[in-house]
Amino acid sequence: MAVRTRFAPSPTGYLHIGGARTALFSWAYARHHGGQFILRVEDTDLERSTQASVDAIIDGMRWLGIHWDEGPLFQMQRLERYRQAAEQLIGAGHAYYDYMSREELEALRKDQAARGEKPKYDGRWRPERAKARGLVPPPGRQPVVRFRTPDEGSVAWNDLVKGPIEFPNSELDDLVLLRADGVPTYNFGVVVDDLDMRITHVIRGDDHVNNTPRQIHIFRALSAALPEFGHVPMILGADGERLSKRHGAVSVMQYRDEGYLPEALLNYLARLGWSHGDDELFSTRQFVEWFDLVHVSRSPAQFNPEKLAWLNQQYLKTADDARLTELVEPLLRARGAQPGGGPALVRVVALLKDRAATLVQLADEAMLFYAVEVNPGTPDWDETVGKALRMLKARLSTVTWERALLAEAIKEVVKSSGLKMPQVAMPLRRLITGRTQTPSIDAVLELLGRETVLLRLAQHLDAD
Repeated sequence: MAVRTRFAPSPTGYLHIGGARTALFSWAYARHHGGQFILRVEDTDLERSTQASVDAIIDGMRWLGIHWDEGPLFQMQRLERYRQAAEQLIGAGHAYYDYMSREELEALRKDQAARGEKPKYDGRWRPERAKARGLVPPPGRQPVVRFRTPDEGSVAWNDLVKGPIEFPNSELDDLVLLRADGVPTYNFGVVVDDLDMRITHVIRGDDHVNNTPRQIHIFRALSAALPEFGHVPMILGADGERLSKRHGAVSVMQYRDEGYLPEALLNYLARLGWSHGDDELFSTRQFVEWFDLVHVSRSPAQFNPEKLAWLNQQYLKTADDARLTELVEPLLRARGAQPGGGPALVRVVALLKDRAATLVQLADEAMLFYAVEVNPGTPDWDETVGKALRMLKARLSTVTWERALLAEAIKEVVKSSGLKMPQVAMPLRRLITGRTQTPSIDAVLELLGRETVLLRLAQHLDAD
């Protein structure tokens, strides 16, 4: 049987880290087994679901490179199918119409809580109970459809991540399948969709463990084969609390805007709760080849922004210079720079990429080559250093403009002046770039070009 997995987000917000990891694990499992991955949008929360959220989820998955084989499929386009499934369950005695009002249900739960009982629906509209109590459907009231949960026994499954799990049926009540308006509840819609879409493996966060026994009951009542379930651990912040915005649980696309490469974020997500030995850096192809559920941890994963930044830095170091150039150029233009008016950006990127953790940092560093004006600050060096800088300016006006020869010229001036290299190189950096830290100064001089370097020196040094 071909493996078929799915990612089924609710379009009530952006694609965040937790959702992206769930999508990644489901996608990788399908790809590893040569199966198919389906994208399903669970849009039955009519008040909160938006098209903007749908677009944000799709954009995030595409940016990460998590491509689906079918979909996106939308639940609100399948209401007739849910109604048919509900009628099938009613006809088989597994579901029934419930006419209890919201006020009656709230009163029931309040009474149960007052008696120290677990609040739950009491099944009063089960046909035999309603008949015994003489209950008659109130005129004009639209009923919900409830599932008849077995009163005795238990429901169990062997979770692909957590191992054997069992729930007593006494802990479960008769859940609502269809609301009065015909819209399915989460647990019912999920089962019908997974059944119709022939999902073989349900891989999702372990916050869904409590939903699984209810869904298993519905699968069995529909005489359907069960998919296998695998519940992956939650992601926590460094403080051990559930991941939130303050920990970095922001939109996946915000990481793009902050200068992360998609393959770096994908690599990091893969290591949140899963491992392949001690491997930290690996390609998407390797991940798909290695991925299994056996090595998914049962313990919560911890989100570490510093580790993500380090990983992104490793990817930047080995990224293609031409690709990075395309990504950095719009960032420079947004800063008011004109990359065409300075050294070739691809050469600047090649020089600087080892020093940056993100594309944003890379763009910030690259600005030193495209700044219109440079402010070196107030000179704080003595006349000996000033004399050496003027000597270097004269030397640079005649030297062949190659990095090795520029380096040699600087060394000659340092030696003849009796100074040490930092005494000359530091003020030279400030005069040329306005910064105290740059890549090797000879490399910076070479890229800036003779005309720019001599102009900046002339602006701040007295002529001989």
